[in-house]
Amino acid sequence: MSKIPLLLLLGLIAGVASGLMGIGGATITIPALIFLFGFNQHTAQGTTLAMMVLPIGFLAALTYYRAGYADLRVAALLAIGFFFGGLIGAKWATALPALTLQRIFGIGLLLIAVRMIVGR
Repeated sequence: MSKIPLLLLLGLIAGVASGLMGIGGATITIPALIFLFGFNQHTAQGTTLAMMVLPIGFLAALTYYRAGYADLRVAALLAIGFFFGGLIGAKWATALPALTLQRIFGIGLLLIAVRMIVGR
């Protein structure tokens, strides 16, 4: 089965998280690429940086790409989902009370931290 729809969905989820909680690249995309798609840490980081190019991570992504650690095709698919997901997340976030948004952010970070510490 093609991973294209799953990568687009991941980009969308990361975009929603970015718009909703100000997170997405490092806290959503990198762990998902590692745990769900089998990427190693370097390639997950390089691909995520490439997703956020231009201009955010251009030089860092270029460095990873030159070292062979960035999948530009995957980065492009993630970027498409992230573009639209960011809009959705921002609309949700602006409708939430500040305390609710703060709690969502904290829970999200905690869950991700536990998963990263425990590993696969």
